[in-house]
Amino acid sequence: MFLEVSQLGVHYGGSHPPAVDGVSFTMQAGEIGVLIGPSGCGKTTLLRAVAGLERAQAGNIRLAQQLVSSAAVHTPPESRRIGMVFQDYALFPHLDVAHNVGFGLTHLKPGPRAARIKDVLALVGLPEAGRRFAHELSGGQQQRVALARALAPAPRLLLLDEPFSNLDVDLRERLAHEVRGILKAAGATALFVTHDQLEAFAIGDRIGVMHHGKLHQWDDAYALYHRPATRFVADFIGHGVFAPARLLQQDGNVIVRTALGDLTDTLECPLPVAYEGGLCDVLLRADDIVHDDNAPVKAQIMRKAFRGSEFLYTLKLASGDMVMAHVPSHHDHALGEWIGIRAEVDHVVTFAREAVPLEHAVPTSATPAGLQLPA
Repeated sequence: MFLEVSQLGVHYGGSHPPAVDGVSFTMQAGEIGVLIGPSGCGKTTLLRAVAGLERAQAGNIRLAQQLVSSAAVHTPPESRRIGMVFQDYALFPHLDVAHNVGFGLTHLKPGPRAARIKDVLALVGLPEAGRRFAHELSGGQQQRVALARALAPAPRLLLLDEPFSNLDVDLRERLAHEVRGILKAAGATALFVTHDQLEAFAIGDRIGVMHHGKLHQWDDAYALYHRPATRFVADFIGHGVFAPARLLQQDGNVIVRTALGDLTDTLECPLPVAYEGGLCDVLLRADDIVHDDNAPVKAQIMRKAFRGSEFLYTLKLASGDMVMAHVPSHHDHALGEWIGIRAEVDHVVTFAREAVPLEHAVPTSATPAGLQLPA
């Protein structure tokens, strides 16, 4: 493994909980990793620890099999051969693009230095921009220059902290795809921090979801969406709800009984004994719910959000349970209208029931509150 983070802990002292708490993950050379999570979850602190800007109080970090951080060892940032791209680009306004890119190449003679600057500017798609100044460039072009400057010294690892946050939404996603291509062409190993899921999905080979200093899951985008390891990951990634359900065993198969009907997935569902009384919550993504006027189950449209090619409908079942659904935008139904829906769930993911207030509690032998289970 090229980057190994093992049980890393970073504390700021006092009575505050750890900013990074027992985090472990690995990256191979040439891989692009992304850390996402809500504000204050520890993702930037983790990135700074890998850079050497924060000290580790527990665990360790190895870079190319070299121990660079532990409670007893701290290799300074300048000795780690790590490049960084910042949120504000940090370009020198008094220098042109070529001198910005060549800032970290003072160890090279003029000829090789000029050649390297030319190569990395071509790599980021700005071959003619060398004599221009930062204020003459668009935000996306400035970010490319910042990336070229970080890549110029051929760092072992590239770290990027919210690199697209100052750009508009459409440009962010497009630039994320372009930057991924640039990094892959350069053979670079990179670790990003972002709060934007679409950006993370566009650029990352592996994505880590953090919350309260802990890394809940380190996986590819498909697994995070369809096979979330924790309830937090399931809630944080994508659109969906947790619907009450009961697990039953029938003819050797596991049945997930919900207000939308029975779901079956014998490969991934736990046995009913995994939950008390078989009662659990099942994750229903918006793309698990299909609009079908002929379906026996009806739901009322409570909210709708236009997304261009589709609506995101928030729907209320007769039982009172809520679901969400992606519906093609030519199905423009009014708020309050009842429409037919059915579940098409390829990946059944269940979690322990969350505690409910006492007035809503039910005996374990009874049907979950508000859920009218089919016979």
